[in-house]
Amino acid sequence: MPEIGIYARVSTTDQDPQRQLDELREFARDTYDEPEINAYADIIGGTENDRGEEYQRLRADIEDGSLDVVIVHELSRLSRLGAGEIHEFLEFCLSHETGVQDLEVGLEISLDDDLVDRAVSQLIAGVMGDLARVEHKQKLRRIQSGIDAAKEAGRWTGRPPAGFDVEDGYLQVNADEFLTIRRALERIEQGYTYAEAADGTPVAESTLRALHDDRRDLYFYAAAADERLQAAAQELEPLEKPDIPDDTRLPEQDIRTIVRDEIHRHQQ
Repeated sequence: MPEIGIYARVSTTDQDPQRQLDELREFARDTYDEPEINAYADIIGGTENDRGEEYQRLRADIEDGSLDVVIVHELSRLSRLGAGEIHEFLEFCLSHETGVQDLEVGLEISLDDDLVDRAVSQLIAGVMGDLARVEHKQKLRRIQSGIDAAKEAGRWTGRPPAGFDVEDGYLQVNADEFLTIRRALERIEQGYTYAEAADGTPVAESTLRALHDDRRDLYFYAAAADERLQAAAQELEPLEKPDIPDDTRLPEQDIRTIVRDEIHRHQQ
């Protein structure tokens, strides 16, 4: 009864390694006589150079002599560390009398191979690993190029700010949400605490605090460093900025009073 290790690896939590494991398990049962199958699976981001806990456990079991063969879905994806890591893994397996098999391209390195066969197989595995790394880097560049092009075209990428929606790639004001935030910010300007201003609104106190600190002028005056935000906010009539001289030495409370009076004037 051969002891078979099957190893799967995916890049994000949105991906499920179970599909890979199922295919590997089916292959092992079709290829070996009554195999004892041990499964290992890691979720590691594509930009991480982490070996993974399950990968480490796999190596520990190989070192203990617990496995006869390791089957992977695609050897080139075994590690983001590249051909050097793949070579080291193959040598590690063979030195502990464990064979290696790649399901995707059918590459197999076993203890029965002579030295030439092993060397050729390892060379192929190394080239596959290098190609995988190049492909991954190109993919990241394509994604970033798409984001940059979208920004240049005025499109919004990612999650929209509070009070905005994205329609057909462009920011649009969500009037109800935007005005709710503005009214909550007005309450802060009038001297209410963040908790008091957030009370009765769907806006969390922490969110309101961050918006007041970082984007107060956006919600009051449609002013933002990002032209896309500013253009979208212009859909709603912005408040006029209160007339406070730049060199004023008025106490903060007096400035709050001026702002409160300005807001009250616009509300009438």
